[in-house]
Amino acid sequence: MRHPSVTAALLASAVIGGLGLTPGAAHAQAGTPAARAAWIKSCHDKKDDTDYPCGHWKLVMRDGRQVVVRDAAGSKAGAKDETAAFAISADGRVLAYQRARDHRLVVQPVAGGPAKVLPKSAVPKGAGALAVMLSPKGDRVMIDYGNEPLRRPITVITVATGQTTTLPLGDSMLGFSGDGDEVLTSRDLSDNTTRLAAYRLGGGSIKRTPPQVVYGAEALALAPDGRTVAAFIGGNADRKKPPRVRTYDLESGELSAGADLPLKPDTETETAWWGPDGRIHATVRRGDDGEAAVVRVLTVDPQSGKATQTDAYTISKTRFEHVEAGE
Repeated sequence: MRHPSVTAALLASAVIGGLGLTPGAAHAQAGTPAARAAWIKSCHDKKDDTDYPCGHWKLVMRDGRQVVVRDAAGSKAGAKDETAAFAISADGRVLAYQRARDHRLVVQPVAGGPAKVLPKSAVPKGAGALAVMLSPKGDRVMIDYGNEPLRRPITVITVATGQTTTLPLGDSMLGFSGDGDEVLTSRDLSDNTTRLAAYRLGGGSIKRTPPQVVYGAEALALAPDGRTVAAFIGGNADRKKPPRVRTYDLESGELSAGADLPLKPDTETETAWWGPDGRIHATVRRGDDGEAAVVRVLTVDPQSGKATQTDAYTISKTRFEHVEAGE
């Protein structure tokens, strides 16, 4: 579980309700409002000796504000100690969450304006480990229902039109490509290997079983070309080896030599995504659960390993869970 902390800079607050931001809040800063991450507080039940999410989801905005998302459910239906689905697009401008009163899936611009409520069928009765991801621009939603208690395949919904694409049953979602036209999934095979697949939402796919170093990576990201996968491989604190990045071609099976990242060995790669411009972006974190941590957003050259920091924010130990833009 992950928890972003509220730093001293995050003093002003706004509210997102069913129809958007409180009047005027969306324009407190110049430009289009965007979110870095969202978090929800942790509370403790002494009777059951369990932690659970409490209060409202809060957005950590790029302009330093916090925005309360009052319309979003904190806990999953029927499971007090598990968070409801929540996601932020990689550009930070769109949210997807389960509505508090009925757990319907909602897509909401961070800047305010009308929210789009997805069909009831997007969250069927009895759905268990529901997870959602947004395309980089937030125009598509991918929903993974897990294997229990319902056997239901991944669904991708185009928000504006409602067009739905269903992926093969048994695949697990990993993310969208940099342009949002493909999705990357994984499937565990009977020989204890993992197959990756890139599905074009317009039809067609590329499938291949990569080396363990790829499917065992901390984070994977699919390029806008729909075939190149960036694999962020964890460091080794005992051997003082830093994290590495390698690329893998799903079509040819070619694996790059890779490059060390300019990071400490205990740095974890949380999230990775390719931008439409072909650059790779990643968030990395230091700090264990129960501790304050720092998340940094990097732009990474996969050939040289050169990383440029573009943002950083603090994560507090008071969180129950947090999600990052692009996760």
